[in-house]
Amino acid sequence: MTYENIIVEKEQGIAILTFNRPDAMNALNNQTRAEFGSAIQELEKDDSVLVLILTGSGKSFVAGSDIKEFDQTTPYVAHNITRLGQLVEDFSKPVIAAVNGFCLGGGCEIAMGCDMIIASEKAKFGQPEINLGIIPGGGGTQRLQKAIGPYRAKELIFTGDIIRAEEADRIGLVNRVVPMEELMISAKETAAKIASKSLAALKLAKTAINRGMQTNLESGLAYEREMYSLALSLEDKAEGVAAFLDKRKPVFKGK
Repeated sequence: MTYENIIVEKEQGIAILTFNRPDAMNALNNQTRAEFGSAIQELEKDDSVLVLILTGSGKSFVAGSDIKEFDQTTPYVAHNITRLGQLVEDFSKPVIAAVNGFCLGGGCEIAMGCDMIIASEKAKFGQPEINLGIIPGGGGTQRLQKAIGPYRAKELIFTGDIIRAEEADRIGLVNRVVPMEELMISAKETAAKIASKSLAALKLAKTAINRGMQTNLESGLAYEREMYSLALSLEDKAEGVAAFLDKRKPVFKGK
């Protein structure tokens, strides 16, 4: 499909989705949300895509919602447009956020829905919705506390403060910080490493981890056992074991 506010590229099993409204700091307007949702659905169905990287053009990953559209946002509309982070979390394949610059509000919520966050040294994170007299509505109050703990999450949400990449790394919000010129190199290297594994096993692992985050330890362990049992039935499991015994690289088929 052709999009106006995002760019989708594919290379060797890796899809790169770039938010592309640089003049608006990649702010999320209704069109961008619709295009993003459509692209996620298409990439989910694309068997050639094994890993997805999200990034932004210009100086921002996503600088939040487009405030110019707030007057048009009814409670009903808001209920339906605040699920972008959930779309990413529900995406069955691994997703890496390559955060190049401002990652605020809805942008931070999208990044936190990803499986990993690699940040450039120029990245900045925050949930500044309180400054507009509102609160995060796309997962910020929930995912942020799970990522950095409730006390730090409350401080960021209550104050609306914006933190630099180094601080985000220190408190555990990102996987690592790299120089800006190495951001996409690092993201692609990580994506390529992941793409060499069994996609079927990756999906089971992602499901087990995400389900475990939403329940107690006992229930999480029970679900993990179910996913492990399913993994034992995979063709890729047989290939992985055979390759290990034969001292060669496995050739996984994703099933």
